[in-house]
Amino acid sequence: MSALAWDHTDLGYAGSTPKRPHLVLVQGGARTTADAGGVRLTRRGRLALFLLVLAVVAVTSLTGLRGAGASEPLRAVTVAPGETLSQIAVAELPTLSMDQAIVAIQIANNLSTAQVSAGQQLVIPSS
Repeated sequence: MSALAWDHTDLGYAGSTPKRPHLVLVQGGARTTADAGGVRLTRRGRLALFLLVLAVVAVTSLTGLRGAGASEPLRAVTVAPGETLSQIAVAELPTLSMDQAIVAIQIANNLSTAQVSAGQQLVIPSS
């Protein structure tokens, strides 16, 4: 029968350097020890880990700022009397087909139909 137990008998607290507790495997009366210590970081290791975390945070922050600043400002147009959404779409988004341009403007402005009114402000998405 095997059992695992913490061995605290040889911790060396009587004036000598204390040792770490370790696991003891007791199997059929024989004792086998296994060191239960984890990773120990030196001063240089802690500094390297800190600098690595700092570098990751800096790169993430700069990437986020560059992505936020890179977006183009939204353009807006005012619907003239008698002007239709398809006319605006063709004029403002010439690189897209008329259908794609209309849908892009509808999505950008939360429009459920293609009807627009004179004086209405429409946001034009970047193509």
